[in-house]
Amino acid sequence: MDTLALILSIIGCINWGLIGICQFDLVAWLFGGSGSLFSRLVYSLVGLAGLWCITFLFRRKTFVEGE
Repeated sequence: MDTLALILSIIGCINWGLIGICQFDLVAWLFGGSGSLFSRLVYSLVGLAGLWCITFLFRRKTFVEGE
């Protein structure tokens, strides 16, 4: 779950970077506009992944000697 959330968050970050730098929404372009069902699904999944990634900040890190 963590890996999937991180991958989706990275996709979202790349998309927002393209929007900010080039004014190009890759998700909307790939899935038929920002209002299409598939685009909205991707946006929703990226948003949920971002919320999941917030939990990374509050997890206790344990380090095992030798790793």
